Amino acid sequence: MGKEYQEIDERIQRWIDRQRLFFVSTAPLSDDGHINCSPKGLDGLRVLGPRQIAYADIGGSGIETVAHLKENGRIVIMLCAFDGPPKIFRFYGHGRPVEPHDAEFETLTSKFSNMPAIRNFIVVDIESIRDSCGYGVPVYEFKSERESLKNWCDNKTSDELLDYRVERNAVSLDGLPGLDVQALRDSS
Repeated sequence: MGKEYQEIDERIQRWIDRQRLFFVSTAPLSDDGHINCSPKGLDGLRVLGPRQIAYADIGGSGIETVAHLKENGRIVIMLCAFDGPPKIFRFYGHGRPVEPHDAEFETLTSKFSNMPAIRNFIVVDIESIRDSCGYGVPVYEFKSERESLKNWCDNKTSDELLDYRVERNAVSLDGLPGLDVQALRDSS
């Protein structure tokens, strides 16, 4: 049985900073809706406070996390050690998307250097922090970040990125609202 923590202290933050990959899971309220679990990397996770974290969402073809958070806010972020001592941390909480038209967007952008074409941020107010042993997690050696997403973003103009997001990120697989595409258009 794992331990519960009241906040992210310096030791936990140092551990988080060493991890190269994290996973985000959300679900809609509907019993037959699609549960979403997404791997994230690219140094995209930041501790904002003892009970708050955020990540830069570069985006892609889906918008499930944003849609689920707009519907119900439930989210868990999991990190596990792939090298060094085995350990898993889960951060359960209430999340919210921060889109480019939101006042907080620029403040968050300043905390993430070298991130290509940030689509939105996900901010999580943590309700529970739990660890577990991680004994079943295999040991992997980190080689490098993939350049694919950065290259894809670098080869798009701002208008092309906007068109892509309007076309693919307005509605989730289950028909829930995703990005506010009208606000995206108005702010560009």
